Amino acid sequence: MTKAETETAPDPERPPNGFWAQAAADPDRTVLTDPEGAHWTASQLHANANQLVHGLRAAGLSRGDSFAVVLPNGVAFLTAYLAASQAGLYLVPVNHHLTGPEIAWIVSDSAAKVLIAHERFGDTATAAADAANLPASHRYAVGDIPGFTPYPQLLAGQTQSPPADRTLGWVMNYTSGTTGRPRGIRRPLSGKLPEESYLGGFLGIFGIRPFDGNVHLVCSPLYHTAVLQFAGAALHIGHPLVLMDKWTPQEMLRLIDTHRCTHTHMVPTQFHRLLALPEETRRSYDVTSMRHAIHGAAPCPEHVKRAMIDWWGNCVEEYYAASEGGGAFATAEDWLKKPGTVGKAWPISELAVFDDDARRLPPGELGTVYMKMNTGGFSYHKDEAKTRKNRIGDFFTVGDLGVLDEDGYLFLRDRKIDMIISGGVNIYPAEIEAVLLSHPAVADAAVFGIPHAEWGEEVKAVVEAAEGHAPSDALASAVLDHCAGQLAAFKRPKTLDFIASMPRDPNGKLYKRRLREPYWDGRNL
Repeated sequence: MTKAETETAPDPERPPNGFWAQAAADPDRTVLTDPEGAHWTASQLHANANQLVHGLRAAGLSRGDSFAVVLPNGVAFLTAYLAASQAGLYLVPVNHHLTGPEIAWIVSDSAAKVLIAHERFGDTATAAADAANLPASHRYAVGDIPGFTPYPQLLAGQTQSPPADRTLGWVMNYTSGTTGRPRGIRRPLSGKLPEESYLGGFLGIFGIRPFDGNVHLVCSPLYHTAVLQFAGAALHIGHPLVLMDKWTPQEMLRLIDTHRCTHTHMVPTQFHRLLALPEETRRSYDVTSMRHAIHGAAPCPEHVKRAMIDWWGNCVEEYYAASEGGGAFATAEDWLKKPGTVGKAWPISELAVFDDDARRLPPGELGTVYMKMNTGGFSYHKDEAKTRKNRIGDFFTVGDLGVLDEDGYLFLRDRKIDMIISGGVNIYPAEIEAVLLSHPAVADAAVFGIPHAEWGEEVKAVVEAAEGHAPSDALASAVLDHCAGQLAAFKRPKTLDFIASMPRDPNGKLYKRRLREPYWDGRNL
């Protein structure tokens, strides 16, 4: 969902194009409020981004190279984004909940030449850098991490002037690969100046205009594709950012009220927690400034969405897309008219439904949902097979099933076959199953999502014990402890059941739906 941001859209009120031009035109304007409440002007953020470019170039990075960050929401993250965007570099944001080996895989696979990490994640960052054989000279710490160079030294002594040979860079997010390993979504560099692309145009899809009194609240981790996409686009069209580090429902309401925030990106789990607040608490904050509370990343239960619309009004809007691109968009009015829809195609994209023989299906027929964007393509980094597999011509799919109605509205009827979505985060069973199978007492394993009242789904493991190992509570605990050492907390199975024999066909295909069904009895799968 990233290259859409380059799309142009005629607008007589368009501000100077991109953050850098705006910083030159109005250097004293506040553009960011960090999680501690400190205000940053355009000139301060601009200077930091320029210094980082010079520092990275001094470290040996040139156009087309990548660098990785393991950072919380904060100024350093936005500085990295702006530096990559004007230096022709790939920024690789890493989920800081991952383990050292998981981070090491991304650092190595992306060929990141520099790693910038926060001291909060020092242990995993150190393990990742060691496993990826990253030289000590190319490890930088925000705060104190033994063996890492303090981040300020990367900027120290560097000029605050814009770099020479400015050229547009990209973010390279990582998503699942065919083997369960994450794969980078890599888009070709255009070679253009940053100002030659309208970097905030993406938000026009949702009716969000440049300046116009808008304030964007970043209430989820910036390592998520959409969160950084929305925040970056907002910054480029003149919207001040208000950053949250650790989200809580009451603090979100306080920030909306205090800063008169107008738009944000959310996931349904956040709706659920907001609605769980006492009525007195909810009423004590003014949220009438909100114009666009745009949610995606996971299905939203109908009763939750109706309750949010009743509370926040018609600012509650929905989109369907993926890290690879998008997509569809539904206003509150659309959804109330057609409950359950995720919307109609974006102006810069096209939706289609195909059957298993690659035949395009008419309205009303269920099939695999495909999307096409007119802003350019992408490839999965080092995974040509996956790149080819998910295409029909210029259309791509992430494996969801759905139906288009006569009016072009998309309704999703099923999820990706195996993917678990917990709290808006994608979790891929193949990786977890591989860890389970590395335990000597496990003969076979399956992982899938089961219902969770708050998160939507939680991770469930079903295991066939190896010969000589009797199923028991002690064995289940031992296998779960084994997972704890190798998987991030959000990926670990919360519970584990044993099965006498895994349901597989003679060719070895696992009938995972048979395992899921008892847990989803009475609900739509």
